[in-house]
Amino acid sequence: MSAPTQQIEDEIDPIWTSSRTSRQIYVLGEVEKDISRLLSLAASSISLLTLPQTDTEGDSLPRGEERSEQLVLEVSEYFERLDSIQFAIRSTLAHIRQSRIAPSTIQAPPPGFVPPPLGVGLPSVGLAAGKRSRGLQEERVERDAWLLVVDALKRLKEAKEADDAQSKDQMVFDDTS
Repeated sequence: MSAPTQQIEDEIDPIWTSSRTSRQIYVLGEVEKDISRLLSLAASSISLLTLPQTDTEGDSLPRGEERSEQLVLEVSEYFERLDSIQFAIRSTLAHIRQSRIAPSTIQAPPPGFVPPPLGVGLPSVGLAAGKRSRGLQEERVERDAWLLVVDALKRLKEAKEADDAQSKDQMVFDDTS
């Protein structure tokens, strides 16, 4: 296992490390984030290319030599991101070719298909009539919400117990005086 793969596995949810395909899907999700960062870098690089006289008061763009240095840094990061995006897409395509996935299995969704709002759905086996299948992300959000509710209830219980103990100590102190 390579060092970057091990680093990915240490930082993410175990579901993304369960198979080579799931790791590839995770990498493509990271590519999506890199693309948004790439667009942000392009926008800021273009801003740095404008003449300093055209900067508005709200812009926090550097002046003079700092402007050139910042441009070099941003353009360097831009090309590093572009290279990593290109590598990730090529490795994913190589994975698809190596897996010998038949083109017939990769089909476009039917006309009028609307994807779930929060990601890929769980299998809909055993769903009651009329109940909508939730996406994996929706399931995780609900799980995390319940964990937060349990944590909040535990803290509330501890605070109440501490308050009760303090009240009891206060009553004992009042009785002895």
